[in-house]
Amino acid sequence: MVYIWGMNFILFAKALHVVGFVSWFAGLFFLGRLLVNHAETDTVAASDRPDAALRAAVLREEYTGMEDRVYRIITNPAMMITWLGGLLMVVLNPGYFVSGTTGWLYVKLAAVVGLVGYQLYTKRRIMLPMQAGERPLSPWKLRLWNEVPTFFLVSIVFTAVYGKVGQLSYLYLGIGVLLFCLLVYRGAVAYRDRRADAPPTPNPD
Repeated sequence: MVYIWGMNFILFAKALHVVGFVSWFAGLFFLGRLLVNHAETDTVAASDRPDAALRAAVLREEYTGMEDRVYRIITNPAMMITWLGGLLMVVLNPGYFVSGTTGWLYVKLAAVVGLVGYQLYTKRRIMLPMQAGERPLSPWKLRLWNEVPTFFLVSIVFTAVYGKVGQLSYLYLGIGVLLFCLLVYRGAVAYRDRRADAPPTPNPD
């Protein structure tokens, strides 16, 4: 009975961990998209519309509120749930440290800590300064910055899946993540160039 209870609790912790993990990344990607839109309000303000300044001010206020809500209601709680579920799993089953590929759990934990660092940096060095009227990054650089969680997502998932069953190759992992990042970067560059070559949107007024 104790064994069954323990297994059920581990499964609960794992489910909690997955829910938190998915929600965390959803919050990070959404927050990044909002920051890009926030930065692009400068383009609205620079347009030749007579109400350009007012439109830009309204949009900035809206994006500021959305950024605060996404961070406070989704991203930060999801990060805490992810850590809670993960730590419960390790406490209930310390064998994770010695099972599978040597050191896989330490690599995963390091990546998750790096993701926390990314979240805190985004808030303190990008989101809050932008809300104060500063522009620490251009819209293009913000688009690239919003792809950084993808690097963590790929690294963490492949490390966990292959590491747990003892099939993880750190060399192949590094090469695969590097190639994936290059593909994402090339895709972002192609998107930027396509937008630059597109004809301007006609003014409905």
